[in-house]
Amino acid sequence: MNDKKNIQYVDDGYESMGTLIRLRSPALVIGLILGIGISFVASSFEEVLSHNVQVAFFMPFIIYIADAVGTQTEAIYSRSLKNGNARFNTYLKKEFLLGLIFGLFFGIFSALIILLWLGSGFLAAAVGLSSFVAVATAPIVALSVAQTFQSIRKDPAAGSGPIATVIQDVISVIIYGLVASAIIL
Repeated sequence: MNDKKNIQYVDDGYESMGTLIRLRSPALVIGLILGIGISFVASSFEEVLSHNVQVAFFMPFIIYIADAVGTQTEAIYSRSLKNGNARFNTYLKKEFLLGLIFGLFFGIFSALIILLWLGSGFLAAAVGLSSFVAVATAPIVALSVAQTFQSIRKDPAAGSGPIATVIQDVISVIIYGLVASAIIL
């Protein structure tokens, strides 16, 4: 499965600026385009945001925490791919469980903080459940994107980070918007 000889890995220590731009910019441009799409997705939840402006307070948190978990997964898996030590099914099982564990922890923790801070059970439930689901999906998205880059013989470390991040951002916004709408409206 490891065809690392056929992949040009990005290495700032050895590559020219032109090569670095050529290898890194495609994923960043795709991320830019899809990132703009996140605004359109978020705007579709205008009703719940206008109903309770506090919903907006936690969108960055949910996006961030899911991205952080996904970024860890992607970095660890990409490193293992380059070293030739990666077994997708092993990573998939472990990262799925880690996503559930971290999702449960961050979901409960964020719900408790919101309940204590703002006293809103509905908002606490929306943020807690959304955090759980978004974090639980993040490792799967990160692994899938990194594996896809490896499969098409592109450096997973250079390409999968920006693409997995923007995909997870869209997923997190959709999850939060749907959950918040269902609970708060």
